[in-house]
Amino acid sequence: VAGGARGFPARCDYLRRGGLGERRGASRRRLLPLALPGGTLAAFSGSLLAAEAGHSSVNMTRGVTEVSHAIYDLHMYTLWVCVAIGVVVFGLMFVAMFRFRKSKGAVAATWDHSTKLEAIWTIIPILILIGSAWPATTLLLRMADTSGSEMTVKVTGYQWKWRYEYVDFFGKGPGINFVSSLEAQSTRARQLGSGIDPASIQVDGVSTYLLDVDKPLVLPTGVKIRFVFTADDVIHAWWVPSLGWKQDAIPGIINSAWTEISQPGTYRGQCAELCGRDHGFMPIVVKAVP
Repeated sequence: VAGGARGFPARCDYLRRGGLGERRGASRRRLLPLALPGGTLAAFSGSLLAAEAGHSSVNMTRGVTEVSHAIYDLHMYTLWVCVAIGVVVFGLMFVAMFRFRKSKGAVAATWDHSTKLEAIWTIIPILILIGSAWPATTLLLRMADTSGSEMTVKVTGYQWKWRYEYVDFFGKGPGINFVSSLEAQSTRARQLGSGIDPASIQVDGVSTYLLDVDKPLVLPTGVKIRFVFTADDVIHAWWVPSLGWKQDAIPGIINSAWTEISQPGTYRGQCAELCGRDHGFMPIVVKAVP
């Protein structure tokens, strides 16, 4: 077993014996009625960002995977390209407006065509687009390449919960299969008249209202993990910002993605595709362990 996954088989044994072991065919839990506090959905994304340690509220997270780092770097590269373009374009506009205004006696030029100028402002944007498209396309191809994965996890979306199945771990089937749902305290607090203050629901001093689950997905660090996604009813989307990507879970279709988590920790996400009444109540929690 790779060095980054030494402690993971023991955790698999624990999960198989303990609370996460739920075999295929188990009946689904009865869905709770919707009681949405005012403003919950508007604040949901902000709560998710706050729950992600070290995440800036004005920029995307750098994440904890090689892919998320590459996405962040590409994002910053593109941002500074746009800033440079804005500085040049608006700079020329302000120079033209203030230096060559009528009150200063400026006289408009009489020419209306310049082949050289048109060639410049055609070629430069093409070069900028190529300079942006090349690294973006390279990264997309890299993100799509799941070859060499050492572990496979199947994710199935339901209204409104997730099923996780550890399909393969270094050539062996751990036999772990469980459903992950919104944890009980948030479930009670979201009911009208519960009397529970959502702000009181915290983990390590961070608000986790609607962002915690009863059974998290436990993954090893330092291991390339392949995910396969599907759904049982409607379209869902599995999204954990710190991993750097999200993937649709579509009934009758298998999508795939991969990750390799570099830092142990707890990373939270949510369904990112409107999937019905309780869409806002199906969070994702990934616990990365060495």
